[in-house]
Amino acid sequence: MKGKIALIGLDTMTVQPQKKVVRPTGQKLLDQFIQDLNDTNDIPFFDVELPYELALKIFQFLGRRDLGRCAQVSKVWKGLADDEVLWYNLCLEEGYHSGANVSDSPCWKSSLRDCRNTDKLVCSNWKNRVGSISHLQFELGKILCDVSCCSGYVFSGYTSGDVRLWDTHHWDSEASYLRPTHANMDVTLKPHISHVQVNKIVAAAAFDDGSVDVWSTETGSEPVHHLQHLQKVHALALCPDHPTVATACGTDVRVESPDEKGYWKTLCLTQLPKPVDNLRLVPGKQASPLAVASASESVYLLAPGQDQRVLHSVYGHPVTCLDVSDTQAAIGVKSCGWAMNDGGNKIQVYGLETGQLVASVGNSAGDFTCINLRDGPLHLLVCGNKDRRVRVFDLRSGLSVASLYAHHMGVTAVQGDDWKLVSGGGEGLVCVWEMRMAAKLWEMHNRHPVRHIWFDESTLVTANIPDEKSPRGACITDDDLTAHRRHRGVICLYDFSPDLSVQDHVLPICRSNYIESSGYNYNIGLAMPYDILREPSTT
Repeated sequence: MKGKIALIGLDTMTVQPQKKVVRPTGQKLLDQFIQDLNDTNDIPFFDVELPYELALKIFQFLGRRDLGRCAQVSKVWKGLADDEVLWYNLCLEEGYHSGANVSDSPCWKSSLRDCRNTDKLVCSNWKNRVGSISHLQFELGKILCDVSCCSGYVFSGYTSGDVRLWDTHHWDSEASYLRPTHANMDVTLKPHISHVQVNKIVAAAAFDDGSVDVWSTETGSEPVHHLQHLQKVHALALCPDHPTVATACGTDVRVESPDEKGYWKTLCLTQLPKPVDNLRLVPGKQASPLAVASASESVYLLAPGQDQRVLHSVYGHPVTCLDVSDTQAAIGVKSCGWAMNDGGNKIQVYGLETGQLVASVGNSAGDFTCINLRDGPLHLLVCGNKDRRVRVFDLRSGLSVASLYAHHMGVTAVQGDDWKLVSGGGEGLVCVWEMRMAAKLWEMHNRHPVRHIWFDESTLVTANIPDEKSPRGACITDDDLTAHRRHRGVICLYDFSPDLSVQDHVLPICRSNYIESSGYNYNIGLAMPYDILREPSTT
């Protein structure tokens, strides 16, 4: 029907009356609040009815900030949040007191707080360059050839064929002199050192005549193993956590390791198509060591009892640098010819288990000269280039995190952690950078290129190694300190520990006296050394 409205089922519809909301006031509101508190107290978790072990099991999933908040809830929760086992586990998770037992500290909460405060102070010393600096020098007439560092050990080799090991945690001048095999022979002219490597267990040195000596870092100065090649060793690698040594002589690669009784044996002996340029041992492979070697444009995986596998190979694109971690290998690839128009030089990252390409980063006209993958932060890759820049890449996204204009003669060494970068250049400059702000904190300069950089939480070791091992125009065997100082190279040890930091901020150059034989150490601009200006002591 048009123009009419039909009402259907009105007799079946009922309208509910609206209820009136009665709000509690006065005594009723107070009684309801007390009832809510009683209900809260009746929950077993707030009372002693819940077993202590079960409550502790729940609290172990909390961090230090959440434990501090839980300690403010009630006395029961405070007793749970202050449990020594919880704070002991937090100390181990954050990397403090590794290997300690629960009974070694009366209060692990205070121990964790002290460790974190110490880290903040060390970080401040890093940023403000507050600490002590010392030069690890050898006798006169020796020129530095190579340096390696690991866990407080500094291992160096010289043109005289001598090697020296410093333990920066426990200084012992007598135990630092190692005796090579050539010292037991009647050899008038000892060969130069070509490569050195050190870890927590052993130290290895390769000589120009093809011989390799291995010493123990604990048991004295005599070599525990000797290896002889027919020609000069081109590459030397040492496993970071196991006494496994890999050497490359021309196209031959040999991997040796001691057994349980201490007898050394050859695990792998293979020959590559071309001479080896770079050689690394993968950390964490103690049962079956895995070596990564680059020869011209190819990179190979070498494992005991297995055929060599090609990890990377592009014809006409040589490999310029190499570094490995426990799961990945980073390779600097130089683009040539027509490939320069396709993004320039790159860094290829491969997975060691699958052998597949994980990431391809970089787009530079210069050659990549150094890569730090093993010591860098997780998912980050730090590298240096001939185009004077230090770059940090995120391997998850393939994007650049930082790009710093660092050294006008190219970057020769680099290392980074979660907040800072340390780079060295061909001009002899060492720079410390703040990664997030991309700002330079401070720099130090020495003669000769920086060939080695290593640091941990509170220590930095840099090595300026001369390219010319037989300098012209100066005889390094005489007593001319000035001429020898220009050519010998230097190893610098920076210690930013709070107990060794300089309290009065007086430079070491101003704390010398006239008694020292090396008169060039004190500031000649002063009328007298700094120590004479101090107040005389009363007797």
